[in-house]
Amino acid sequence: MRAIQLHEFGSPANLRLDDLPDLTPGPGQVRIAVSASGVHLLDTTLRRGEAGGPLPLPDLPTIPGREVAGVVDELGDGVDGSWRGRRVVAHLGMVPGGYAEQAVAAVDALYAVPPELTDAEAVAAVGTGRTALGIFDLEPPGADDVVFVPSAAGGLGWLLVQAARTTGATVVAAARGAERTAKVGELGADLVVDYGRPDWADRVREHAGALSLVYDGVGGAVGRAALELTGPGGRFMMFGWSAGEATRFDTRDVVGRGLTVGWLGQRMRSLPGGIPALAGRSLELAGRGWWRPLVSTYPLADAASAHADLEERRALGKVVLTVSR
Repeated sequence: MRAIQLHEFGSPANLRLDDLPDLTPGPGQVRIAVSASGVHLLDTTLRRGEAGGPLPLPDLPTIPGREVAGVVDELGDGVDGSWRGRRVVAHLGMVPGGYAEQAVAAVDALYAVPPELTDAEAVAAVGTGRTALGIFDLEPPGADDVVFVPSAAGGLGWLLVQAARTTGATVVAAARGAERTAKVGELGADLVVDYGRPDWADRVREHAGALSLVYDGVGGAVGRAALELTGPGGRFMMFGWSAGEATRFDTRDVVGRGLTVGWLGQRMRSLPGGIPALAGRSLELAGRGWWRPLVSTYPLADAASAHADLEERRALGKVVLTVSR
């Protein structure tokens, strides 16, 4: 099989397409002929050799990636024969191996791909979608809320805007640059702002007033500005810092205005059914059109370009590598 391997930490150029032996599933496992593989921002952090996230640095060489979709083409011992030939999607968990023409996954990790979804959309739903749904479940908006979603042209933000709109809340979506804000405008948010412009916070104050719920996956200056826009009694849900640092706040910010500041962390595991149930629900909701992932696809051989575009915020939505046969 062909696979993308990282032989040394550093730039995207260190991702190489190699020929490797075919995989053999073990007991209770299946082999998937991969057609789509998800690329996560965390993959770029690990590629650079930077620790400190939820995953340790891998031993090298490694095949990055943890979200795959395709067709089951080989079964391990003890696996029901009905799985052969089925179109499935899986999150590989702590063990990487997604950037490849083949992947091995436990049967318990498999989900059927709804016929309405492409494999690339299924990859986005099983990983990014489960996170977005967990955030939404933990801090659901009400009809009276003013919700702020930064990085709305990214995989998570794109889904959170759609989810928030179903509640009747006022939704303010933000992205950087004309192309990205125009794309976000397709979602029908009440206000779309370009946080590359210096007056974006003033536009929010003028047109939407105080924020009551912020979904902050950006951090940095954007997160801090959103915190200052949040009114008394507001909720501030943090789940990442794509800007490079988490939003800074202190007790005066929280106590002075009675804010609730939460961090996603392991809280998704406390929801009914945990993370597996979130993934299943995300796929089901996408299949019936409640929300739909936005994806940017790249051929497997162009994994380096996919990483570079994701890091430089040039890609829209969820970045997915595709395998053609």
